[in-house]
Amino acid sequence: MASEETTVEASGRELRITSPDKVFFKTRGETKLDLVHYYQAVEEPILAALGGRPTLMQRFPDGAHGKSFFQKRVGAGAPDWLQQTEVATPNGTTSNALVIADLAHLLWAVNMGCLGFHPWPFMADDPEVTDELRIDLDPGPGVTFDMVRETAYEVKALFDGEGITSFVKTSGSKGLHIFVRLRPDWNGYGVRSAAVAVARELERRRPDLITAQWWKEDRGTRVFVDYNQNAPHKTVFGTWCVRPRVGGQVSCPIPWDEVATVEIDDLTLANVPAKIAAEGNPWAAMNDAPQSIDTLIDWYDRDLDDGMMDAPWPPQYPKMPNEPPRVSASRAKKEP
Repeated sequence: MASEETTVEASGRELRITSPDKVFFKTRGETKLDLVHYYQAVEEPILAALGGRPTLMQRFPDGAHGKSFFQKRVGAGAPDWLQQTEVATPNGTTSNALVIADLAHLLWAVNMGCLGFHPWPFMADDPEVTDELRIDLDPGPGVTFDMVRETAYEVKALFDGEGITSFVKTSGSKGLHIFVRLRPDWNGYGVRSAAVAVARELERRRPDLITAQWWKEDRGTRVFVDYNQNAPHKTVFGTWCVRPRVGGQVSCPIPWDEVATVEIDDLTLANVPAKIAAEGNPWAAMNDAPQSIDTLIDWYDRDLDDGMMDAPWPPQYPKMPNEPPRVSASRAKKEP
């Protein structure tokens, strides 16, 4: 008979885990309790990456194979010890978001059926400072993962050339994410400007492989560098977190030399803890040396001086200064 609940220890607290035997990942049959044990096993590296950050929750009450919904607000009935902070949407709507203050906070969310953790790129205690540049390599139709690998190395070469240390992880789905830990000198608008500059420079260097074009019709069969993942208030899928896929794939940091051989689907909650134990955390040094992106912002300003406009913003954002028309070229031709 299935257990109705159990308790686990985390961060000096006893946490109640309901329906611990509920299957969350059908491929191998891992349960809610297996997911709890995974996060206990990766406590140190995941808190180094997510600790102190407000986090958007994506809940799957019936497991990765079921329906889901996003939850920005913690909601009524949360325990008194749960840390929360106010975050805002692009239109100014506010909500109280979960802060991943320690492992207990993360496991509380897992017990609520959270299989998607999407952290903001700032600390809850300093929301005006964005401390991560996130380069999302988005493979569209016809783009192979080998093309994504090649693009990742182009990103690394660009950063290396400017003395910027970068770190790579699998998305847990189809692409790769490249992160740079930043000095506390920029807000989200400045970091997005740096990302726009990176995308445009990469497109200049490898127009056959890489695109900075926002409109899908303009990308061709190229890897899109999604600069708008750095727009203020945007989130990306959390480092070391298990994706809501039936195979339980992990968004897993890897050494740069592993990019050439990694297979995203092979990194799961079943084997990532052993990988960390054997190889260590490839992002262990990330927080030790925050980086400057002054050069990248200079590139952005140079492009503006040369007559370029800002790149298009996502549709849910207010119209921004110096933004081009928020419509694709083909649609603009059809409009009177």
